[in-house]
Amino acid sequence: MHALSLPTWVIHISSVLEWLLAILYLWRLGEQGDRRWFGLAVAMLPALISALCACTWHYYDNTPKLEWLVTLQASTTLVGNFTLMLAAYWFWRPASKQAPASTAVPKQR
Repeated sequence: MHALSLPTWVIHISSVLEWLLAILYLWRLGEQGDRRWFGLAVAMLPALISALCACTWHYYDNTPKLEWLVTLQASTTLVGNFTLMLAAYWFWRPASKQAPASTAVPKQR
């Protein structure tokens, strides 16, 4: 008996493929001029590695010999959260500098 059911495998694999396609799509957007999309695509890679670690560990039925994959998955998830945060900041920063004065929130006294 395997660690995951067939429907669970379908969800795992389709999620990995969806994430990979999103990375490729963002990369193509970056090729069209706005280089921030490259940053977002690269920032998504640690989360993809994390997902691949989880799938690999489950593929081998959660064998104790591969428990290091769980640590690697947790580490790449942490790194991925930070890289995605930085990519979001990269998008927000130029937009906040270009905001018209009429949309700025007035200072409270």
